Amino acid sequence: MATAMAPRPLKLCCFRQVQHTRYRPALVPCGGTLPYLKHRFRVSCSGGEKWESSEVLVERGATGGLQSIDELEKGEVEEGERWWLKGLPQRYKLIGATSLAFVICNMDKVNLSVAIIPMSHQFGWNSSTAGLVQSSFFWGYALSQLPGGWLAKIFGGRKVLEVGVLTWSLATAVVPMAAGFMPGLVLSRVLVGIGEGVSPSAATDLIARSIPLEERSRAVAIVFGGLSVGSVLGLLLAPTIIQNYGWESVFYVFGLVGIIWCLIFEVVKEGQSLVNIEELFNINNNVSSKESLDTSLKEMGSSLKEVPWKAFFKSKAVWAMIYAHFCGSWGHYTCLSWLPTFFSEELNLNLTEAAWVSILPSLGSIIITSIAAPFADNLISNGVETTKVRKICQTIAFLSPATFMALSSIDLGLPPWEIVAFLTSGLALSSFALSGLYCTHQDISREYASILLGITNTVGAIPGILGVAMTGYLLDSTHSWSLSLFVPSIFFYLTGTVIWLLFASSEPQTFTD
Repeated sequence: MATAMAPRPLKLCCFRQVQHTRYRPALVPCGGTLPYLKHRFRVSCSGGEKWESSEVLVERGATGGLQSIDELEKGEVEEGERWWLKGLPQRYKLIGATSLAFVICNMDKVNLSVAIIPMSHQFGWNSSTAGLVQSSFFWGYALSQLPGGWLAKIFGGRKVLEVGVLTWSLATAVVPMAAGFMPGLVLSRVLVGIGEGVSPSAATDLIARSIPLEERSRAVAIVFGGLSVGSVLGLLLAPTIIQNYGWESVFYVFGLVGIIWCLIFEVVKEGQSLVNIEELFNINNNVSSKESLDTSLKEMGSSLKEVPWKAFFKSKAVWAMIYAHFCGSWGHYTCLSWLPTFFSEELNLNLTEAAWVSILPSLGSIIITSIAAPFADNLISNGVETTKVRKICQTIAFLSPATFMALSSIDLGLPPWEIVAFLTSGLALSSFALSGLYCTHQDISREYASILLGITNTVGAIPGILGVAMTGYLLDSTHSWSLSLFVPSIFFYLTGTVIWLLFASSEPQTFTD
């Protein structure tokens, strides 16, 4: 049983003194009241005190009252909860568990990029066939993006994430049994893609509901940064497992890990939902507090029966996100799928050495993410315009890998370790996108964040289908890693930078058809 803490009224007096960078000052009359459904919350005055946060939490208990997020989340501790989790806000536990799901997500994504080498030898696949097998994951990944966003709005990100992890884990475990039959193998990887495809939208929904703006860059970095950790663990563990127990074993082991996560996630309590101060008082639209509060709660807590698709595609900011996602995914997915083979063939490394070298970009990404997220949040907290911060971060994320790939693709007579260093640096710096593009969906609309990510991620999955397969085809045709792997990525990084700087925006938008 949870131990309930009696809600305490939050003093909002003199709120007009708060000059917040993301919201206009909201006027709250001293001694006034804030209506909420059948209850009325007293707004008390206490000698010039002011409340410094841009977002509040509405407590829905029978006694009513307003509390800060941390006060409310720390007020309840689950019976039997581990001592090291006591006192930790629920939103942090939820973000940590979601990040762990993303770790497992990329473990199950990269395991094939290692296993494909012995599988190709066993089944006699050429580069084109290997590319087809690896790209089949992205068929399911692309198909599930929009449904994932829609389902997250209807059922909540938590439930969608649980189903997604269970789906891709079971499909991963089936791969060895289907490997000898190409349609069965492709179908199993499509199912892995479907399960993993709903996860970004589910996570975006969780973040939009539970995390305030001033913590959002870090939350996104922690959750999506789990992908880099997953790549490291997958590339680190897969070769050892394969060499000792056969390539089939890596799919069984990684699939089991996902199933175990599903069982553990059941004990993690969902965090509370956020409501903006501006939404509570609706100072811009001149409607009553009662109507504004009801609208906010419906937006964050109820499913949407109508989605303003036309309004989405009329927005230049949305199109900028779509193209940026496509460009970033081209470089990311082609390198994720082909770097182990590139290092094995181009640098003459064995399976374990190639996989371990492939870890370096992901390790670098973890380091860069830990720098980029606080960097972005601190800029916003210090008054820098959110749009400017997102443009800076995304520009770094695009130009860095483009520069280092260009240096790697030119025949400068560089030793192998310098090429590895260049690629590691460029791909690691691309993690600035977690504080750029990946925050923009939530910046422009918390209400439609998961659906917007579903749209951009659908387009972003296309390079996984076309790019990964095309790389294998070009490699067979040209026998050049520069032309097949690096040149297309450089093109998209550069054009993506131009479009992003011209049209990207983090200004909140009201989407109405």
